[in-house]
Amino acid sequence: MPDDPVLAGITDEAAYDIGGQLSVLDTLGWKAIELRTIDREAVADLTDARFGAVAAALSDNGVRVVCLASRIGGWSRPAGTDFRRDLEELDVLARRARAIGTGYVRIMSYPHDGLSDASWRALAIERITVLAERAEKQGVTLLHENCSGWAGTRAERMLDLLDEVASPALKLLFDTGNGVAHGYDGFDLLADIVGHVEHVHVKDADERGFTLPGQGAARVADCVKLLRANGYQGAWSLEPHLALVPHEQGVLAEGAASAFVAAGRAMAGLLR
Repeated sequence: MPDDPVLAGITDEAAYDIGGQLSVLDTLGWKAIELRTIDREAVADLTDARFGAVAAALSDNGVRVVCLASRIGGWSRPAGTDFRRDLEELDVLARRARAIGTGYVRIMSYPHDGLSDASWRALAIERITVLAERAEKQGVTLLHENCSGWAGTRAERMLDLLDEVASPALKLLFDTGNGVAHGYDGFDLLADIVGHVEHVHVKDADERGFTLPGQGAARVADCVKLLRANGYQGAWSLEPHLALVPHEQGVLAEGAASAFVAAGRAMAGLLR
């Protein structure tokens, strides 16, 4: 078992501002972050000056970035969305990823927006092929998450996507709790894709909603064991959804920072 797993967090679920996000990491004793939003604004939408200030704050606190979580192909960008928005976002994030020292950008594979299965598959593969070619040229790797989109909930589609795109710039991101939230068995899915997993999100849930890691039905501990047995060496990035579910467009619940810290300690306990 690794002595020092890389523990990170999508900390906009604890605080909007970078100071608050860094504060929860400091409380947990972690030195890694996955960036999604700052002051409720997506990383790609920050001005260069604001992004530079965020990068400086991270550097000053000795915190490294493990991934940039994009909106590409996600719940807010279904199949009917103008593809140019995703290409533009990738260009910005690739540049910022290089500047901040990370090689990963999280994507999804497009909610269908009323398409037939055949058309949906074709669109997802076509778009992600273009994105992966662009990402490879710009020195970043796209991480497809088991969440929204054509390949979001079925292992055979994820493997089909990897085969069809056939790019070293496309890998898989496994979220431990998404299976419960989306109605499939996440552990069984992981068993089929585990050799392709490059990054992990940690959350847990049961029939009532999201829980502390290890207290729900997602078999988080079993997922950790399976990943480690297959040589996983990447980061473990906490995305607890206890105080904020991003696609519900809500505001942070009271006590968000405390909830994040509690979830972080639960995750660390499972990993250590």
